[in-house]
Amino acid sequence: MVPCLEETVLPAGRKGNMAELLRALRGGPGTRSLSLKARGLHHLPRGVGSMKGLERLTLRDNRLRRLPQDMQTLSRLKVLNLGNNNFEEFPEQLKYLTSLENLHLFRNKITRISPLVFDGLQNLVLLNLNNNQLSYLPPEIHRLENLECVSLDNNQLQRIPKEFCCLRKLRELHLSHNSITALPEEIKYLTKLKILILSRNQIEELPDELTARFILDQLENKNFSLHRAIKQNLEAQNMLSHKRECAQCGHGFLGMWLECVQFVDVKQKRMKTSRNLELLPVRVLLCSYKCFNHRDHELFGIAIP
Repeated sequence: MVPCLEETVLPAGRKGNMAELLRALRGGPGTRSLSLKARGLHHLPRGVGSMKGLERLTLRDNRLRRLPQDMQTLSRLKVLNLGNNNFEEFPEQLKYLTSLENLHLFRNKITRISPLVFDGLQNLVLLNLNNNQLSYLPPEIHRLENLECVSLDNNQLQRIPKEFCCLRKLRELHLSHNSITALPEEIKYLTKLKILILSRNQIEELPDELTARFILDQLENKNFSLHRAIKQNLEAQNMLSHKRECAQCGHGFLGMWLECVQFVDVKQKRMKTSRNLELLPVRVLLCSYKCFNHRDHELFGIAIP
């Protein structure tokens, strides 16, 4: 039987009832979720750090500039919303929240992120830093290897470090309304990336591999507008004529490929060959190391990490 999670939500407003706040802080081990939204808080109330059973904490729409040291004790916290406050730096105490999965820091005044914060947060899946004043991302962000969604809309970023492209689980990347002029070529290694938002930047050209992947995905999804545009562009038709198909995943690709060998059973395929030949080596191509490292195939080749 799954125990019911107790949730405490205090009414919004600057002049909240102190008795209600005290009851929330004495919620005990049954309190899993606490909302202090829009309370006009300049400081986090004493006692929140002692609520060690908390899994969700909402502190958005306040006036917080820093977090107390006892926040480090909230080792079970999974969701933390600090949006619309007055933070000027990424709170370093967050690195101790080892269970944190979703972190919202949108609409603050954050100008820098210390690389030290990336020593923790190893379970972080979603990071929302929209509407801040970031002009630089530390390369150490690659340590957050479980990130699937990163949103950095409305900042002042001019570039994305190539180390960012080591986030192999990344599925969504939002970068609109920045000052980015180019993307690193290494972005092709983000093979799980499905959503990439780049509007309102200064990008004039995208990496070939990324562009090819997008076009092929759109063609597979029957984007009729793209089909019509390609029919009117001989150069695009020529490029697409070199499309290859991955022997493992079946998807088409234009860029990087791996040459491998697959041994075919001659008798099973009923092929006419020399009597002494049982296995015939056949050349096949793979689109990525991800497909090469797949367990369930009988392909042979050399992979260089």
